[in-house]
Amino acid sequence: MQAIIQPSMLKGTIQAPASKSSMQRACAAALVLGAKSIIKNPGHSNDDQAALGMLSALGCHLTSGTKEITIDSSDSFLKSGKESSGFPLSVSCGESGLGVRMFTPILALSLHEIIISGEGSLLSRPVDFFDAVLPQLGVKISSTNGKLPLKISGPLCPKDITIDGSLSSQFLTGLLFAYASSAISPVSIRVKNLKSRPYIDLTLKVMGEFGLPVPQHRNYEEFLFCTHLPANNKALPVSYIVESDWSGAAFLLVAGAIAGDVEVKGLDLNSTQGDKKIMEAIEECGANMLIQEDRIVITDSGKERSGFNFDATECPDLFPPLVALAACSMGDSIIRGAKRLIHKESNRALTLQQEFRKMNVDIVLRGDEMIVKGRGRLQGAQVYSHHDHRIAMACAVAGLNAEGETEIGGAEAINKSYPDFFDHLKKLGARVRLNELINQ
Repeated sequence: MQAIIQPSMLKGTIQAPASKSSMQRACAAALVLGAKSIIKNPGHSNDDQAALGMLSALGCHLTSGTKEITIDSSDSFLKSGKESSGFPLSVSCGESGLGVRMFTPILALSLHEIIISGEGSLLSRPVDFFDAVLPQLGVKISSTNGKLPLKISGPLCPKDITIDGSLSSQFLTGLLFAYASSAISPVSIRVKNLKSRPYIDLTLKVMGEFGLPVPQHRNYEEFLFCTHLPANNKALPVSYIVESDWSGAAFLLVAGAIAGDVEVKGLDLNSTQGDKKIMEAIEECGANMLIQEDRIVITDSGKERSGFNFDATECPDLFPPLVALAACSMGDSIIRGAKRLIHKESNRALTLQQEFRKMNVDIVLRGDEMIVKGRGRLQGAQVYSHHDHRIAMACAVAGLNAEGETEIGGAEAINKSYPDFFDHLKKLGARVRLNELINQ
């Protein structure tokens, strides 16, 4: 799909999309709970659908509606000795990095052999973390040179273990869910160099809301499980409301900062999501921002936006909207944490540099820093998403403030996290045209 963005002035109100980080964690919690769960405000992105697909393949019973999904995992294959002619079972994580990193330790709880596969860019992303860690927990595993597909055979047996958290906190998230489901005596996970701590806070919050054992942690360096999940969990159905997504809303807020007046509803100011820090950059660049209990309003400040300094080490998904904001401001902006961008859907540091250069914006990479040479107003150009949802959205937002139209190839990449993105831009007054391309 090709998206064509014309320079536009925005005005209007949009409900923030559901968070796939919250939605996928809710799916994981519902699976290990072994009971009935009701998930309200469910997401419908490709990553969300991949998570639900894995639950269905594992024998969970799903009843879907537009406003809620009921998941009954009481008779899944996860821990039962239930026989099936379908084993070894094959499940797909789609293109979800969180999906494979979080669900692999959970699937390793099964007594059955399971093959874990994926699609697209996920096939080239490293998962050799599991080659080193899971055998220590009694799991047989074979990967394809440290990449998908994986073949695992459990059951995983929780033990005291030390892991490296420098690549992604998502590996730890998976282990926390697996330990919560299966630890029957005190056990701990020690973590070195943990990144993206706010996402671990989200994991612990979801675990607590589903009634799972929540470990105590010591400055995020050790997570100690002291209680365990009852063997026959017959609790009343858990009801969980999926949070609105600060990652997706960041693009809407930046769009307001550079192209008009935008009101975003439904964001939780007390959320553990690290991407709510986008407000700091918007405020520093000079945009007007009104923060209320259930909405954030961004309006034209009437003055020139200026460059800013921002540390995105703990929230690397903010790089694309931050680059769009920096490019449309005057002067240099320095964004730290660029080393976190290598193993995303694309190498986002290089992809952002390449695509924004087409729009006449220079981006300098210097160690862990990204320096964006802001121009205030960009040049429309033909750009490409590299099959990366956040690159497509960043280019679209930047195109609102460009001279001439911006054509985005591979724009369907937004379906991974925010399928309603272009529709929401249109509702705000953006001039957007979508063209379906044959044999893309």
